[in-house]
Parts: sequence; C-alpha cells; structure tokens
Amino acid sequence: MSAVVLRTEGLAKDFTLHLQGGVRIPVLAGIDLSLAAGTCVALSGPSGAGKSTLMRALYGNYRAGAGRILVRHDAQMVDLAAADPRTVIAVRRTTLGYVSQFLRVVPRVSALDVVAEVLMARGTDLAEARAVATELLCRLNIPARLHGLPPATFSGGEQQRVNLARGFIGCHPILLLDEPTASLDPANRDVVIGMIADAKARGIAIVGIFHDVEVRDSVADHLFPVMPLQEAA
Repeated sequence: MSAVVLRTEGLAKDFTLHLQGGVRIPVLAGIDLSLAAGTCVALSGPSGAGKSTLMRALYGNYRAGAGRILVRHDAQMVDLAAADPRTVIAVRRTTLGYVSQFLRVVPRVSALDVVAEVLMARGTDLAEARAVATELLCRLNIPARLHGLPPATFSGGEQQRVNLARGFIGCHPILLLDEPTASLDPANRDVVIGMIADAKARGIAIVGIFHDVEVRDSVADHLFPVMPLQEAA
C-alpha cells in the first residue's frame, strides 16, 4: 500500500466580507482528504462548491480557518496550516507543485526561461534546466520558434501548455492541477493525460479539478466530493 503524502484533518475555510458589515461566508468545513503516492484524487462537485478554494488552501495561498494540512516533506509530515512563510516556500520549492488555471509570469521573460526557472531555483545549471524545459515544451507541442518569446503573446491554449510545462518540470512528489486541460484541443488534452499517467507511474501524487469528464475518468483513481455549504452570518 502506497504511503500517504498529503492529508487534511477537519480543514475549514471561510471568507469575511468587510465591506458588507463583516458577513462571514463559510466555504469549506470538515474536509478530511487523504492522498497516497502514485495516485490521483479528483475533486468533484458543482461549480461554486469550493474546489478551487480547497486547492488554494492545500497550496497555502489561502490560510486555513481551522484544521490541519499535513504534507510529507523531507521525510516528515509538515502542517502547512500552521507553518511559517519560510517553511511554506521550502515545501513549494521541492515537494508541492501547483498548476493554476492561468499563467502568471514576469513580463518579457521567454517561455523557455519561465519553465526552466523552476529547476534553476534549485541550483540546476542554466543549460541543463533549459534542455529539460525544451523537451517538455516540445512534448506539449509548443513550436521551437515560440520558446524565446514571452508567453504573454501566446494564445490561451499555448499559455496553458507553458503553465503545465512549468508545473511538471519540477517533478514535485505532490502536484495540484486546477483544470489542466480547460483550454486545450483534443490532441493536446491527450498529451496531458499521458503526462499525468507518467507522473503517477513515477510515484507522484496528484490532486486535480477536471471539468472534462473524459479526462477525469482517464486519470483519477478516486473522486473526492466537495459540496456547497450554507451561508452563515
């Protein structure tokens, strides 16, 4: 049986609308999620249920209101819900990767270096990092003529593929994927399905949101339902 690499215990998150009299909107409550190495858990549920909020909480973009987020990092379980910023950054660098729906990068940086930067931040040689980035961009059908251009000039589908290359290049033991094929045509969607399968075979654990049912059914080992909560003042 594969080792658990990520687990949440009683995870909760709400938002306070300070401009509306401090109204509190609960989004997540009592989330107990378990993720094993080499498996993919797909978050399911209607739009607005809190799936993306859960993903951002797992990555540490949203501070948990209650509960724990335990991540296996450097051979021990680290609680990201209680971790200081330096620890969160360290976990993200080597253990926990995240592919959001949209690519956010520094302007005027080439697509090649946007992807290679993940490895360079770990001390990988520039030439080696660029070589790995080139291989990934080509696998995702980004033409070589675009590698030296800033992704801001690319189409939505091309930007998403650059984002995927940046997410997969790090080979993080845990990878969060937020609608990774939303802007892709069928051929590139199949490439991503293959990349996810390869990652799982190497023992990488994945949590994903897949609105494409065919993609979800191709890659997910388990479904984890996320249901809307009642609003509370």
